[in-house]
Amino acid sequence: MTQPENQTLSPLRLPEGKMPVLRMMPSPADANVYGDVFGGWIMAQVDVAGSLPAVRRANGRVATIAVNSFLFKNPVFVGDLLSFYADIVKVGNTSITVYVEVYAERNRLQTNVVKVTEATLTYVATGPDRKPRQLPPLESLLIEP
Repeated sequence: MTQPENQTLSPLRLPEGKMPVLRMMPSPADANVYGDVFGGWIMAQVDVAGSLPAVRRANGRVATIAVNSFLFKNPVFVGDLLSFYADIVKVGNTSITVYVEVYAERNRLQTNVVKVTEATLTYVATGPDRKPRQLPPLESLLIEP
């Protein structure tokens, strides 16, 4: 017998050794009348979460230029505590590609964790004129003792 894709044999946990870049709890205003959170609300939060490491790497303003992939793996419900994890996976001359994973903690007394979304987004560093600009060298972003 095979397991449905949204079920796992062992309990899922939040990623160890990583801190979420964002944590949110959707409210009734973010959902339909059945308590299912709107996909657009989740997409907006993923965009915010992905922009955080991009802004840090760009040392300034960024703009979303592409949603390369976006997968809703499980539904999100009002009351779920969402944890967003974001990692830079590629850096170009002006662009930064970020992979975002979202986990929901349900029934927090029983610590039921479900991976609900994963996405890859690309951001471009922009200057005050809102046009693409070169990313600063990584060495210039390091803090010297």
